Amino acid sequence: MRVHEEFSRYAAQYAAHNVIQAKVAQKLATDTKDTPKRVLDLGCGNGTLFAHIDWEIETFTGVDFSQSMLSHHPHASNIALMLGDFNDPTLFKTLSKRTFDRIYSASALQWAEDLDTVFQSIHSLESCVSLAIFTSGTFKTLHETAVISPILKSSDEVIKIASRYFDAQYEIVRYTLEFDSVREMFRYIKRSGVSSGRRVLDIAQTKALMRNYPLNYLEFEVVFIQT
Repeated sequence: MRVHEEFSRYAAQYAAHNVIQAKVAQKLATDTKDTPKRVLDLGCGNGTLFAHIDWEIETFTGVDFSQSMLSHHPHASNIALMLGDFNDPTLFKTLSKRTFDRIYSASALQWAEDLDTVFQSIHSLESCVSLAIFTSGTFKTLHETAVISPILKSSDEVIKIASRYFDAQYEIVRYTLEFDSVREMFRYIKRSGVSSGRRVLDIAQTKALMRNYPLNYLEFEVVFIQT
């Protein structure tokens, strides 16, 4: 297992708020050593992973629980988009009727209701996997400063569960994203979707956190799982 750090600057010219998620998707694609022809993307969103595939594919199946996201995903004759939730076992019954060379999931599986069950379902499809999962190391200093518990699993927990189903290589990547102001930082948290809409602080507590947060950047930690 490797651990490395990556540092980034959040520039005002970024129109989107998924800067880290885009980096994660790019790394998944770049680290793919084979050239899978039949691809499945769980939590495909608006096509961030698809945009980084630079080899020829025969079929691309994208699954997301948001119809709005799917409406913004690229469309083509070899792209099949499905409205579905990886927490729903019936999805995998449908997917089992198809054959995939590699299953991807970038920045989605951390929201699994039961990660063990989801990993088991992915394993049942008998495909290579390239998965990226945010961990409790995300927003680490923010949680410590606000004295709140993270809602995501630790990297150790994710790897322990994944090891039951995948003979894989594991890599932990820690990203930081710098901001010009604390206010800009908190605006990013609200809009990026990384926090899953979680709101556990009242207005006074939020203002206190903004005053006391000691860094000019946010921390992210991602476990990459590759077979």
